[in-house]
Amino acid sequence: MAHAQEPSLVTGVDFAVRDASRPLLIVGPSLGTSTASLWERAVALLTDAFDVVGFDLPGHGVSPQAAEPWAEGVVTMESLARDVLEVAAAAQRTRGDEGAPFWYAGVSVGGAVGIQLLVDAPQRLAGAFLLGTGAKLGDAQFWNDRADLVEKAGTPTQVAGSAERWFGRGFMDREPRVAGLLLGALQTTDRFGYAAVCRALAAFDLRERIAGIDRPVTVVAGGDDTAVPVETSAHLANEIPGAEFVLLSHVAHQAPAESPQAVADVIRARVLDDAAGARATAASGGLEAAMKVRREVLGDAHVDRAIANTTDFTRDFQEYITRAAWGEIWTRPGLDRRMRSAITISVLVARGHWDELAMHIRAARRNGLSEAEISEILLQLAVYASVPSANQAFHVAQEALKDYAEGE
Repeated sequence: MAHAQEPSLVTGVDFAVRDASRPLLIVGPSLGTSTASLWERAVALLTDAFDVVGFDLPGHGVSPQAAEPWAEGVVTMESLARDVLEVAAAAQRTRGDEGAPFWYAGVSVGGAVGIQLLVDAPQRLAGAFLLGTGAKLGDAQFWNDRADLVEKAGTPTQVAGSAERWFGRGFMDREPRVAGLLLGALQTTDRFGYAAVCRALAAFDLRERIAGIDRPVTVVAGGDDTAVPVETSAHLANEIPGAEFVLLSHVAHQAPAESPQAVADVIRARVLDDAAGARATAASGGLEAAMKVRREVLGDAHVDRAIANTTDFTRDFQEYITRAAWGEIWTRPGLDRRMRSAITISVLVARGHWDELAMHIRAARRNGLSEAEISEILLQLAVYASVPSANQAFHVAQEALKDYAEGE
């Protein structure tokens, strides 16, 4: 007999709940992790300004384990999203603001739950952060096969493969405790709960609905993520109207554990800063806001070198290009950063500005363009700029991509 539905499929995990004067952030885990093992370090950097509540998936973390398989169709992305709304409502009853919009951040399947919330209950969300996820993840056969395996042999069958996919280069050596907590959570996850979530992923496909999302969304991708490649996250950001895209270099699939400060900074900036005011300030000449965009696109190392090399003779010019390029053009809403990178690369190749091209090839990777997409841009330029220009561009780009992969 299959497992019957419990009162709730997910279990809330309170990190910090105080009162309605602070934004409420609900955080969601990835498959095979507990919310605590994945989010604890990032949450610790947010609880000074946020109330934070997480949830554990069926059979994961502190959620009850099942004695038998879940009935077909009980655990779905829709049912998980409904139960997350109940977790939020419980926290808001404590805070005294039940029904108010809340912020959401989720990784992988947790991000998929976030997308489901955005299309099913947009009025309940102030906005969402979607990390390492997409509107469809893999194919149904892949997830159903994994569900069958884990249901029979347990989650230890997934530990070795997850250790390879979850973390960026060298992370397990640098942070053995954090990696151990995540892999330990996977090993102790209930096989029936894990399999049920796999089958929910098999049926999950919101590609036809995301164009209607009207909430503020930030899509975060790990540059080294092989489980959900950058291209998948970048496509999600392109399809959601007005979505921001953030690429975390040298981070793989579990960004809140791998790079907690960067994730906390992204959340804090979007929620606590007045984004519209920041854009207006930048457009009217705000150097600080423009410099922030410049650093996001070109990277701290390049900008720091440029600042260090600024002299009295060049200072006015440096401030001018920072305001004009990064405070006005790159902050306009009409094109996303991927498109702006593609345009910039094309013009630089056509004009033969090779040093600038190398810089913007690296910037394009930060903005979510894949190596394959950059190659396609240069190939098209062989027709519309010239073969010699494209030949030189491929040479410059190859070196720039190598530098990017090595961390510049």
